[in-house]
Amino acid sequence: MATDKTFSVAGISKLNGDYKVRFANDMMRIKVLAKSGHEDIRLADLEGSYSKMEAAKIILGLDEFSDAIAQSTITEYIAENTPKAVPAPKAKTAPVKAPAKAKAPAKVAVTEDEDAPF
Repeated sequence: MATDKTFSVAGISKLNGDYKVRFANDMMRIKVLAKSGHEDIRLADLEGSYSKMEAAKIILGLDEFSDAIAQSTITEYIAENTPKAVPAPKAKTAPVKAPAKAKAPAKVAVTEDEDAPF
């Protein structure tokens, strides 16, 4: 849905047993939908221009669309068309190297000194 189109009328209609959310810019769309065989046409004037997602969210709260069929149709449309969040790319980190082992002190050969005071 990468479009800048806006709509001032939104609603639902039934065609061949399936309900769908409909968008238009004037109420005359009802005639076109009826002529095409749509039934249960319910459109609402939004009193402003909105994107499809904004319009769907607005009609979700209107009284004309408070029945179960309308609510499920609109909710399904919103769920299907909500942009999915893209996970942020993970920052590349350098592999952690194991710390270098400390070298053990070289073994010193101990010899007994004859002149030692002990």
